[in-house]
Amino acid sequence: MSAEVGWFKSSYSDDNGGACVEVASSPSTIHIRDSKDKAGPTLTFSPEAWSAFVAFASEAQAARAE
Repeated sequence: MSAEVGWFKSSYSDDNGGACVEVASSPSTIHIRDSKDKAGPTLTFSPEAWSAFVAFASEAQAARAE
């Protein structure tokens, strides 16, 4: 599967072994994996579910900043 999609690393990830997440998208699926374990399992979401998650996470982060 990793050859089929282009993975990119989260802008919040660093190279010091922290919480590293990579995301790849295809027309019908968003793929998420741990960048430290590229051969490991992936999570898959529909674009709608991923969009809802990102919106929720953004709102939660904004609420914490208040």
